[in-house]
Amino acid sequence: MDRTTRRLLEPPLARTARILDRPWLHPNHLTAMGLVVGLSVAVAAGLQSWQVALVLWLLSRLADGLDGALARHRAAAGAPMSGAGGFLDITADFVVYGSTVLGVAFGVSRGFDAPLWPFLLVLFAYYVKGSSLLAFSSIAEKAGRPLVDGRSLSFPLGFAGATETILVHSLWLLFPAHAWSLAIVWAAVVLADAARQIVSGYRLLS
Repeated sequence: MDRTTRRLLEPPLARTARILDRPWLHPNHLTAMGLVVGLSVAVAAGLQSWQVALVLWLLSRLADGLDGALARHRAAAGAPMSGAGGFLDITADFVVYGSTVLGVAFGVSRGFDAPLWPFLLVLFAYYVKGSSLLAFSSIAEKAGRPLVDGRSLSFPLGFAGATETILVHSLWLLFPAHAWSLAIVWAAVVLADAARQIVSGYRLLS
């Protein structure tokens, strides 16, 4: 879904980036804002404030989309690109995703006596998928065969991308009583996507 989502959201994000383009506002500020708000999602979910957690989750993902849009807007105007922002962005994403899983797991285990192992399985799936993608990006750059599509990192798109992750985490917060069963399905999807991307990445580098 990422290709479709990026195509639909790119124009409004670009317009918002032009509005936000002020000397005192750096894209990294938006990344940091998204990180702080994202960590607050875990706290709210752990306290079983599900509606608050959902609003914070969506706000953190909005900030995550705007930091890249602002960076691209300034790059188009001639501003230098260091790569530091992309590094900070992907790191913040991993922190927010992982902390949200932990917060939801803690909240549903207390509020609905749900098992924790489905969320541990999700974290394992994220670890496998994330490590393979980062390894592919690094080696592809060194081999001179990056996949250039406007993102800071170079890796093939899968069927368990950012859009799907945002959707699934939102469903957890909307339907916390069923979050653990959704987590089992999601972990299976992420692991299947990770396996596909490992095979695809190996073939692309061969």
